[in-house]
Amino acid sequence: MKEVNLFNYTDIAVNIKDWKVDCFSADNKYPQDERKAIEEKYWAITEITDKFNRQSVSFQLSKKDRMQRWLKYKEGFSAELVRTLIKDFNVTPGQTILDPFMGSGTTALVSCMDGMNSVGFDILPMSKVAINAKMSVFEYDLKELETVFQEVKKIEVPSNFVKETPYLTITKEGYPLKTAIEIEYFTEYFAGSKHSDNVKNLIKLCILNCLEPVSYSIKAGQYLKWDTRCPRIQRVNQKRISEGKAPLTSKNNKQIISGFREELIKELSNVISDIKIIQQKNISDLHGRCKFFEDSALLGMPKMEANSINAVISSPPYCNRYDYTRTYAMELAYLGVDDNRLKELRQELLSCTVESKTKLDMLRNYYNEIGRIDDYNKIVEVINNNRTLTEIISALEKRNQNGEINNKGVLRMVKGYFTELTFIFAEIYRVCTPGSYVGFVNDNVRYAGEVIPVDFLTTQLAEQLGFKPIKIYTLMQKKGNSSQQMAKYGKVSLRKSITIWQK
Repeated sequence: MKEVNLFNYTDIAVNIKDWKVDCFSADNKYPQDERKAIEEKYWAITEITDKFNRQSVSFQLSKKDRMQRWLKYKEGFSAELVRTLIKDFNVTPGQTILDPFMGSGTTALVSCMDGMNSVGFDILPMSKVAINAKMSVFEYDLKELETVFQEVKKIEVPSNFVKETPYLTITKEGYPLKTAIEIEYFTEYFAGSKHSDNVKNLIKLCILNCLEPVSYSIKAGQYLKWDTRCPRIQRVNQKRISEGKAPLTSKNNKQIISGFREELIKELSNVISDIKIIQQKNISDLHGRCKFFEDSALLGMPKMEANSINAVISSPPYCNRYDYTRTYAMELAYLGVDDNRLKELRQELLSCTVESKTKLDMLRNYYNEIGRIDDYNKIVEVINNNRTLTEIISALEKRNQNGEINNKGVLRMVKGYFTELTFIFAEIYRVCTPGSYVGFVNDNVRYAGEVIPVDFLTTQLAEQLGFKPIKIYTLMQKKGNSSQQMAKYGKVSLRKSITIWQK
């Protein structure tokens, strides 16, 4: 494939062998011809770049962006990345940018600030709170915010108030008792206040951002971890000691568990400071408009008008077993999600955990209901005819038969992940105007010694649907493997890439 030099970035001297995969199957144990074929095919449009880095495609730079830090959403990417892609995609004011996985709303906010409209979906309720708060930045009354700030300093929790903030089974006793009561009292106090709805929502967002530092919980890896000062962990350790076992260590404990009022004051102070600075600029409003849908893109996008989108900038959940419903369990519980709804959310999210079940029957019924069963069949045909995905699933099945995969849900997750993304890509193709660019951030992964080139496989699926592959930017910084995989199969550096396609 001829290389397309759409974007002019500075060339850097690299040894491509450091990023190109020579062996996709550890010990060359299972067929890898299809993976090698797409590696060769798409390497012609791959560029190792220092234009982007792991900070720009993660939450790290967003910490420095005003408003982006309002929700600590670790899976988000930076405003700088969005600005760069908007410029490179030649999107102009008045046009519309889509983000099927909106998260904390970085794509939406940057788009609207620069005069573009935004449309997006996200099923997690934190997104709605964050996006509404950010989109109201020019509507806040600074005097009202100052009143709220002073109220937070003075509020006293009555001694007879003993109601605790809601919890899930997995978050029970997740806060010191005093903190759990304070969170609930402050929440009820402001919900029943005469403050504007925008300010009430902003307070809710600030409280959401306080939950981790004031709790025993620690966001780490695929699940929440717990400080050993948590009563549940203390009981576990007492039992372990009584059974002659070593207690769970405190090496990952927090240095300090913040007080709730102290943390809320800090959050409000930062937010109010950001709002003052932004409102002082010569901007009276967001130039663009945002349409946010608290829904799965799998169900929402099929209802969108064809040829109505001018660009797409997004980052889907990665195929890495990361369970958002557990990692953000404290926030979900605070927003009223109960155990049953938590299980439903886990299944409604894009398949990226070992508990994910196939959505094909649901999608078939849905497409049939909306009169688009022929489109469903065409998308499934693309999936079934993708020989690279077939090769990967076959290799994983054999590894599983050999007992090399510690959870058979990995197979279901991988197949479901690429199946659902193909439906997303098909709908993106339908709703985009001809010539539109699409940018996706994603990570390559490895299971049981089998490398899955997510960047090239998704590009191949997109091409099967009609997209023209334009460029694949691979970050200089590479991702490692788990210690278990390296010990058993050796180390393979995994790419993190930004794939660019055009309709």
